[in-house]
Amino acid sequence: MFDSLSEKLQSVFQRLRNRGRVTEADVNEAMREVRLALLEADVHYKVVKDFVARVREKAVGSDVLESLSPAQQVIKIVHDELIALLGGTDTRVQLSPTPPTILMLCGLQGAGKTTLCGKLALHYKKQGRNPLMVACDIYRPAAIKQLQVLGEQIRVPVFTLPPELDKAPPTIARQAVAHAQQNGHDIVLLDTAGRLHIDEDLMDELGQMKAWVQPHEILLVVDAMVGQDAVNFAQQFHARLGLTGFVMTKMDGDTRGGAAISIREVTGVPIKFMGTGEKLDALEPFYPDRMASRILGMGDILSLIEKAQEAVDEKKAAELERKLRERKFDLNDFLEQLQQVKKLGPLENVLKLLPGVNSKMLEGVNIDPKLLARKEAIVRSMTPQERSNPSILNGSRRRRIAAGSGHTVQEVNQFLNEFEQMKKAIQVMMEGAGPGGRRKWPGMGSAAGGLKGSGTPALPSGSRPKMPKGGRGWKKFPFGR
Repeated sequence: MFDSLSEKLQSVFQRLRNRGRVTEADVNEAMREVRLALLEADVHYKVVKDFVARVREKAVGSDVLESLSPAQQVIKIVHDELIALLGGTDTRVQLSPTPPTILMLCGLQGAGKTTLCGKLALHYKKQGRNPLMVACDIYRPAAIKQLQVLGEQIRVPVFTLPPELDKAPPTIARQAVAHAQQNGHDIVLLDTAGRLHIDEDLMDELGQMKAWVQPHEILLVVDAMVGQDAVNFAQQFHARLGLTGFVMTKMDGDTRGGAAISIREVTGVPIKFMGTGEKLDALEPFYPDRMASRILGMGDILSLIEKAQEAVDEKKAAELERKLRERKFDLNDFLEQLQQVKKLGPLENVLKLLPGVNSKMLEGVNIDPKLLARKEAIVRSMTPQERSNPSILNGSRRRRIAAGSGHTVQEVNQFLNEFEQMKKAIQVMMEGAGPGGRRKWPGMGSAAGGLKGSGTPALPSGSRPKMPKGGRGWKKFPFGR
């Protein structure tokens, strides 16, 4: 997702930063490279031309070139213009003050409308809403069954009419809205039939559905792999239906991302969501400012915080802090933390949200997707008593755990050693934490007195945590192996 574009733009601006003084010629050279990067990312050439012209006009002014940090000023201008290019304003779906809010999904066949319907239902269910999915695609074989299977997985009802009634999709949609009003559903998701091309009869059907149910949002589902063809059919859908937003699917695939930028600029319609994987929870709201920061290598801390908030249970976090302070952290707690880390998604995707981290930097980092699963298998092969008190794990118990988890005894021993090292490191940190939980880092001042005037004592000699033998840093701890 924008990886290629991100790497090229970061390379351009890194060279700009390395120059003490930036001239107009330097800006022009950087803009040429920005233009090439955008074109290679499959952004429409007219969009690229206008974007580069706006940036150059603002970047060659005397206020910028004569400032103390002209390179940073140019980067800020590109960042601001990129935000405007991606949407600029609030792109969230607007919920109706009088339920239900009706969302109509439309698009070409194969774009992922039915799967997206399930993703949106799960997204709103997590927010405490009561969604209803409606099977309006009566043409594609098994489309209704697919939606029903998704509904069972996420426990969201699906509205259908018996096939013998032979009702048209606009009628199904209208009856579904009435059903939602009677049964307290505040979100109605209409899964419509896909089109192989702009078919007049099917477009008329969508127009009739819009007239009958008056949806609050008409979302065009666009496959990000399609490229510039997406711009053409997006314009036609917008002309016929008056789209209120787009949803870009398959953004985790081998896509250059240019279609997303082009559609937004050409139609003026914002991107509302983006699909980042096949699983039903792989859906993210689209924030132009956050995406611009990701592309320029500035990270996306807000999205990282939101992911953590969804994964972490506050009550369990408070309980964990208490156990850490009382030195009662055991393998049951470790297993609980593993479950929360898994909720964050693939670790490489989490790392990409950090400032300065891009795909190129992660190429040499081997993050085994089965890493956490192997640790979990070892812990789950233990009895509750063994998890609470690992010190009782003698040789015969370790052999049983190894056999039960599909590991060797040496691997079980290694895991237990790593766990003990982690406990020691956590213990030293907790001993240096103040009453409010904030770490008072010892040893930062004089050797005898610690931080001058802070009341923080220095650690006694030899009391600092030692790294495990055979390696340095996090690589020897359970999450990094």
